[in-house]
Amino acid sequence: MIFTAQPYDRVAFEIGPLTVHWYGLLIGIGAFLGYLLVSREFEKRGLPKDMFADLLLWAFPIAIVSARIYYVIFEWQSYIHEPLRAFAIWEGGLAIHGGLIGAFITVYVFAKKRGVSFWRLTDLVVPGIILAQAVGRWGNFMNQEAHGGPVTREFLEGLLIPDFIINQMYIDGTYYHPTFLYESLWNLLVLAILLWLRRVNLRQGEMFFSYLILYSVGRFFIEGLRTDSLMIFDLLRTAQVVSLVLIAGSIFLIWYRRKKGYADTRYLDDEAEAPKKTNNGKKKTTKKKKKK
Repeated sequence: MIFTAQPYDRVAFEIGPLTVHWYGLLIGIGAFLGYLLVSREFEKRGLPKDMFADLLLWAFPIAIVSARIYYVIFEWQSYIHEPLRAFAIWEGGLAIHGGLIGAFITVYVFAKKRGVSFWRLTDLVVPGIILAQAVGRWGNFMNQEAHGGPVTREFLEGLLIPDFIINQMYIDGTYYHPTFLYESLWNLLVLAILLWLRRVNLRQGEMFFSYLILYSVGRFFIEGLRTDSLMIFDLLRTAQVVSLVLIAGSIFLIWYRRKKGYADTRYLDDEAEAPKKTNNGKKKTTKKKKKK
């Protein structure tokens, strides 16, 4: 049987001259949910709640811009004759690795300005980032993009996924792998692992590295199924190369920081109770004085 369900409209709603696309709306919803998750953790860890709001105010737009720049650089041939299309982000085309570069540079500068540990901030924000990624991938679903190669309807039905997803994966007479769904589900699994790792009380910075490793493992394999990958010299999938670099680099930095004694503070440590080194190289611990 041939199913001819119409694809979902890319436009969520219109208010006068303002057109809101599902792609941007879902990215915004993901960012909002990430904000709710992270702001609660900021309060638990004794940081001002409005600090994350201030950080997000800078990091979110910079991440969007850097994600678009990254994508356009690798797809320049698609925009060289229509350069104004480079601004049409509602059409899709945001590369998460570009967004992460912009976001974490912003976190680094913000941490320096506020006098807060960069590793502490990154550990706190990565659960919110992976949640936002999980939700944002559904923008690709609405745009019928970031899918994998051809499959049969029977294959998709065998995955026990809802008909509305199967029907949306029917594009120009062919069914495709819903790689957006694979990555969204993988990201939710990574989120669950990160929330569990909070309780394990890793050393500062290692939540951040765990995020990079876990996300990159899933992205490496899922990217191999996609048909729209950004390429390096038409030979290598950019996302797979970057994923391998992030996995290897993160593992190395975990080992190096532990060996050099740069990772003595743990995730759940208060800043005032973190181990500090005295002039003779020995560690001492300073504790907050209890109020009488």
